[in-house]
Amino acid sequence: MRLWQQPISVAELTRISLDTAASHLGIEFLEVGDDFITARVPVDARTRQPFGLLHGGVSVVLAETLGSVAANYACPAGHQAVGLDINANHLRGAKSGWVTGTTRPVHIGRSTQVWQIDMVNDAGEATCVSRITMAILVPRSG
Repeated sequence: MRLWQQPISVAELTRISLDTAASHLGIEFLEVGDDFITARVPVDARTRQPFGLLHGGVSVVLAETLGSVAANYACPAGHQAVGLDINANHLRGAKSGWVTGTTRPVHIGRSTQVWQIDMVNDAGEATCVSRITMAILVPRSG
């Protein structure tokens, strides 16, 4: 079952991400499915920490980007999803290539949503697992 409540596509997600942290870090949206979104981030000079690995904070940016856009497009028109909490477990470092993340809903409620983001390297090995909790804000009248 398709959970998106607003028109969504890779082209639309790319458009709204222009001139944001996501575009600055080279994050690319790859796929929008009925209940998931996939994007990737390059492991390069923009995204590595001083020891040559993908910076853990960049993994969190990828996770927050995926969870946040997913939550907003899963909301009714006029509602807005904003982050309440995010966590990340870094499982394996990446020194080159791409890290690809896929977000799927854990819970879609009236006032909160929880999304899980699983990230893998080019070999398909898990690099990071993250969960984000989003508050759903209803439109204010007047």
